[in-house]
Amino acid sequence: MSMTTLEDLLVEQVRDLYDAEKQLVRALPKIAEAAKWEDLQEAIRNHLEETKNQVSRLERIFEELDKPAKGKACKAMRGLVEEGAGASKGKSEEPLTDLAIIAAAQRVEHYEISAYGTARAIALQLGKENIASLLEETEDEEKAADMKLTDIAGDLMGQAGDGKGRTEVEKLPRKSTQAGANSRRAARLEFDAKTVNQRL
Repeated sequence: MSMTTLEDLLVEQVRDLYDAEKQLVRALPKIAEAAKWEDLQEAIRNHLEETKNQVSRLERIFEELDKPAKGKACKAMRGLVEEGAGASKGKSEEPLTDLAIIAAAQRVEHYEISAYGTARAIALQLGKENIASLLEETEDEEKAADMKLTDIAGDLMGQAGDGKGRTEVEKLPRKSTQAGANSRRAARLEFDAKTVNQRL
């Protein structure tokens, strides 16, 4: 599709996300089945249900944009899903296999957090607050899923024989994630303020 407006760019971003989420709906059941630890299986299955809701949310966005719900092949997600499938087929010791699955899953979450944040910023710039709100709802779910995976990884690390306790393992990721969240929040407030000033 040739893009001539900012709205065209938003539509392209939403189509990319739509394909990405549908790929995950197909992939997550296999990844959950490959996981050994019950908490990880449950987290993946719960996120599968969230992902199905996220697909529906994107369909609502297509309606708001008056566009057909049609995806655009997301090559990035295809690569991430293939990487996750490779991790789930590993023959490592049990905690390490699950940790490899978590590492692959968190790459997916970070990609989605970035993609939803970008689409939300474009929607805000266009004054499409309802769409921005729907995108932010999913972005927040992806952040929560990422934190849940960090918690599970912290529990598993203690079993991996590295000699570190759970609290030591999760100190840096939590600080880093919180700092990132604060930075993103400040950037969003600055962006919103600039948008308001431009409109005035």
